[in-house]
Amino acid sequence: MPPEAEKTRREFLEETVRSHPDNAFARYGLAMELASSEPASAWGHFEYLLQHHPEYHATYYQAGMFLARQGRLDDARKVLAEGVKVAGRQGNLHAQAELQAALDDLSD
Repeated sequence: MPPEAEKTRREFLEETVRSHPDNAFARYGLAMELASSEPASAWGHFEYLLQHHPEYHATYYQAGMFLARQGRLDDARKVLAEGVKVAGRQGNLHAQAELQAALDDLSD
């Protein structure tokens, strides 16, 4: 395949989300891909995941850090605190510890 015909990661993820809107992994990847270049679009994908896939614990850390970078510290704390609960319910102690550490860092 010629280089100009190869899809970028972003194009691949956008196409996947268009054809499978409920694909949490692709939507998460797209949110991460857009986080620095198109924050409003990125947040829309994070928000979708938080609402429609509340047990997808990876979203909480990245969404919380995204919100913190946007200066939305109260929102970031809420997202991270919810993530701590979700990871705890799942018995995922590693994720729970990471989320708690991020929350603690924002509370200092």
